[in-house]
Amino acid sequence: MFHERIVRTVLTITVGYLIVLAIWLGWLVQHTPPGTVPYQIGGLLAAYGSALGLGMIWADRPPRADRKLERRGLEGWARIESTQRLAETADHGQLTELRLELTVPGEESYSGRVVYEVPASMREQFVPGKTVPIRVDPHNRDRIVLCP
Repeated sequence: MFHERIVRTVLTITVGYLIVLAIWLGWLVQHTPPGTVPYQIGGLLAAYGSALGLGMIWADRPPRADRKLERRGLEGWARIESTQRLAETADHGQLTELRLELTVPGEESYSGRVVYEVPASMREQFVPGKTVPIRVDPHNRDRIVLCP
């Protein structure tokens, strides 16, 4: 998860909403037809909630470099040699260091390690001996992304 990006997005949208609310309260509400203020407040709250939802969806996407690697990286697989749990995450996942034997077709196998947040629902897939699909940067073999 990209918690820092989500927090920044929520703060930015909230500040923007407060600015819009201040403009509405300071100037626009005086020029509105009588009896429409409750509907305007409902519309402002709905717009804020929609902006928050869309912003959080956008902020939770992987970074552009990871998305590009998932699309254009070389396909391969990694056999998990060992795992070491580092920490519990806020959404009940586990930050885990994985030691891997990486294989890309047409190239020599090599060892590597990656720190990965393993979701609670996928813990049985990330045990020593299991194989997971990966994508490898063709220009930097040390840059990989897991594709479970």
